[in-house]
Amino acid sequence: MRIAFYGSSLLSSYWNGAATYYRGLLRALAAHGHAITFYEPDAFGRQQHRDIEPPDWCRVVVYPATPQGVAQAAAAAAGAEAVVKASGVGYADDALLRAVLDAAPPRALRLFWDVDAPATLAALRAAPDHPGHAALRELDLVLTYGGGDPVVTAYRELGAADCVPVYNALDPTTHHPVPGDARFAADLGFLGNRLPDREARVEEFFLATAEALPARRFLLGGAGWEARGLPANVRHLGHVPTAAHNAFNATPTAVLNINRASMAATGFSPPTRVFEAAGAGACLITDDWPGIAMFLQPGEEVLVARDGRDVAEHLAALHPARAGAIGRAALRRVLAEHTYERRAVLVDLLLRRALAAKAEGVMA
Repeated sequence: MRIAFYGSSLLSSYWNGAATYYRGLLRALAAHGHAITFYEPDAFGRQQHRDIEPPDWCRVVVYPATPQGVAQAAAAAAGAEAVVKASGVGYADDALLRAVLDAAPPRALRLFWDVDAPATLAALRAAPDHPGHAALRELDLVLTYGGGDPVVTAYRELGAADCVPVYNALDPTTHHPVPGDARFAADLGFLGNRLPDREARVEEFFLATAEALPARRFLLGGAGWEARGLPANVRHLGHVPTAAHNAFNATPTAVLNINRASMAATGFSPPTRVFEAAGAGACLITDDWPGIAMFLQPGEEVLVARDGRDVAEHLAALHPARAGAIGRAALRRVLAEHTYERRAVLVDLLLRRALAAKAEGVMA
């Protein structure tokens, strides 16, 4: 079917953690015969920091971050069979959602794809007059990239017709084992932008660990850390483009995942970093959150840390042979159970069922 997808950016991962998720899912969906157009605003310097050029599996339209640009992009929904508005587009999100819903033809599916359900649900609960409440009643389906049963229940209670999690996953064509790269040599690497909802956890799980282990080497990738004072044994790389993520993950003895506080509290929300690391065969240490074992088995396929002290203990005891075994086990698990192709099978089924049901309702 013809899908109009409105998201933050497909072409750039710059200040855009959803890029890998969009790319993996939409590439896999396109292989099921869907014709997808991705609409992204020219905002936040992303077009100047592209990681990929427009792909052959998805048409990309970059529109001006202006009210006129939003209106023109939204008008294109009139030609789609399924219209998807993602959360966190970053420019005029509420106005874009309203415009897209108004432009979509009566027979078209209307979907909201939430890539940050804890933040969206908190905003809706805090404001009874939030425009999202009215929009929920017009949507055919809400998809989320995580959150499990608590998020599904919350969306249904707020009036969504249905909500289905479509978890992050691995695209083995883009994230896979590679030889080590001297640029990324370290005992522990962490890749993540500096965000208010995560900074305190980065200080606890990563920076405090570096201070506790001054003889070890630590590698920090991501934007926003330039003005933050760092321990002497932490090397900061700045933004690391997607093309370098495999080497970043494959080279250090271990890599660290730190969920944002809201995601960790909600649980069942593995970020793309988890699957990028596992796909590269890396030994992953992650902060603790509910639902980890749905994706990787603690102690065998991933190491779990409740705090910075746990991270330091894992790292101090980790020898290369065990790190390699954990990384290989994680790779086997994600290839068997957690690829975007498997997620796309679910989304394809959901779309076809919803479109058929809507067609019956319109005809009736």
